[in-house]
Amino acid sequence: MAERRYGFAIVGGGVIAPIHARAIQALPNAELRAIVDVVPEVAEHRAAEFGVEAYTELEPVLARPDIDVVCIATPSGLHATLGMQAARAGKHVIVEKPIDVTLEAADQLIATCRQTGVKLTVISQRRWDPGVQELKRALEAGALGDVFLADVVMKWYRSAAYYESAAWRGTWELDGGGALMNQGVHFVDLLLWLVGPVERVYATCATVAHTIPVEDLAVAHLRFRNGAVGVIEATTAAYPGFDERLEVTGTRGTVRVEKGALTLWGVPDSPRQVAEQARPSAAADPGSLSSEGHRQQIADFLEAIEQDREPAVTPEQARAALELILAVYASARHGEPVTLPLPVGAR
Repeated sequence: MAERRYGFAIVGGGVIAPIHARAIQALPNAELRAIVDVVPEVAEHRAAEFGVEAYTELEPVLARPDIDVVCIATPSGLHATLGMQAARAGKHVIVEKPIDVTLEAADQLIATCRQTGVKLTVISQRRWDPGVQELKRALEAGALGDVFLADVVMKWYRSAAYYESAAWRGTWELDGGGALMNQGVHFVDLLLWLVGPVERVYATCATVAHTIPVEDLAVAHLRFRNGAVGVIEATTAAYPGFDERLEVTGTRGTVRVEKGALTLWGVPDSPRQVAEQARPSAAADPGSLSSEGHRQQIADFLEAIEQDREPAVTPEQARAALELILAVYASARHGEPVTLPLPVGAR
């Protein structure tokens, strides 16, 4: 019996669309068949680039029986609305990070996908970085002992031209925030996945190098539910852009991951060589991202459909990352610690 081939459509022809397209085209059981963008020139350009059909409206794509999965790669504040539209048409949904920009929207999207019986995942492709995978295995095996400290440092750079390239960038309404929501969300997800839920956050946010209403610098102190503490530093103002670092310390040692590769394995009881190959960094250029992580996550998603199981990145996990970012913003806004979970609608 031949393997089923899943038809894909990408909604949104911006900078991330080629990453999705290359990932889909690299899978033997997936085929990109349509691109949707409200700007006709963008839709036509991307359709020619990918060798697929162009659309400026989503409805005719959702009516196609040969479209099984819809990738939402639009401004973040439109993710839930478009995702729900796809789900109600019976299409499985892959949403670029973040899941949306409010908990209300995230909850509506999750509920709609559950009610219609379609699968939903949110892109968090850094989980498939080799160094992150090795760290996850070490934590699950107890190699680091009891974790008490976890840090993320993301000193990236985005130019003024980046924020000016699209009207939605750097806005509360459609971007949902700045450096932490758009770029740092990847590493927020990794901290939650590796160390566990956060119960308290105390944060400072600022706009130091750009003329935008949202932050280009966020620093947060975290208290995890398991008693560990942590720090997030995320900025898009660190010219010319530097590689991100994730570090986890336990009672038996420390492991550091940079650019997705292990760069420190300080675990004396479980020695190993550090010789990983780093992936391309997006520290200064979002277009330089490799599509490999997306490919692996989409492959897992199609397997989840086949096996009728939860995808590796569940929608609830994506909601948790959004909730933590919103807690950071609330703490910075009010100048005081914030306890999680947040009430829906909290600001």
